[in-house]
Amino acid sequence: MKIASLFSEKTVFSFEIFPPKKTSPIETVYDTLEALQDLKPDFISVTFGAGGSGNGENTLAIARRLKEHYGVLPMAHLPCIHYTKEQIDNILKQFQENGIENVLALRGDRVEGMEPAMDFVHAADLISYIRSFGGFDIAGACYPECHPEAPNMDTDIRHLKEKVDAGASHLITQLFFDNDSFYDFRYRAARAGVNVPIEAGIMPVTNRKQIERMVTMCGASLPRKFTKMVQRFENNPEALQDAGIAYAIDQIVDLVTDGVDGIHLYTMNNPYVARKISEAVSGIIKAAPKC
Repeated sequence: MKIASLFSEKTVFSFEIFPPKKTSPIETVYDTLEALQDLKPDFISVTFGAGGSGNGENTLAIARRLKEHYGVLPMAHLPCIHYTKEQIDNILKQFQENGIENVLALRGDRVEGMEPAMDFVHAADLISYIRSFGGFDIAGACYPECHPEAPNMDTDIRHLKEKVDAGASHLITQLFFDNDSFYDFRYRAARAGVNVPIEAGIMPVTNRKQIERMVTMCGASLPRKFTKMVQRFENNPEALQDAGIAYAIDQIVDLVTDGVDGIHLYTMNNPYVARKISEAVSGIIKAAPKC
């Protein structure tokens, strides 16, 4: 099934998980899947590993297990900045041979000490290439508060339109904590001709270090309400986790009420957090009429 077809039927609810580090066995992720599978998300995306390194073997193995063992629709991430066309061809062929037909096409992060391959400079280049390869539903990524490397939001949205024109059928945002930023981005994207579904990426914050890391990577702004929450509970890890879950739930309810196309939950491979949020919002998401 192509993920793009889901958006005409419902408000989509999906998860992201990531493969284990090289020092950890892949079975650690299978334990996570076992704990998540009964939550029945519309799909689960599987990242490609830190910095887009490796050949995607674990991504493929996890995606196959989702599809064959749990009956969950998988989406495989595919970065391109450090890969040649030949390498991308091999990965796409492996995906096709294993029935993986949904791909999130990304430029990917630059890995320190590695030179870019230069066959694909931007995500739009990869999207166009996958479309010409054939057989895949292609998603793209977007930044509701502007890509950290973009000079301004207008330029960033122009690049986003290039992804859609190249063949992206839907988009998933990076994490954000301020829903108003998302609404402004969605309006500006629509005005620029970005006419595909946009899933809102929500990451429940469970510890202070996670916040600092994500803000550095994604440039997400921290609303006063969020900052006060962190300051109030930063010395109580359990309370901060529960507060982070509650904040994410509040974000999701507001987004669904406003007619968001979908919610993409960054689970951080934490079944407890994913379950708490799913139990709170899944009924609301299912009941939401399509706008």
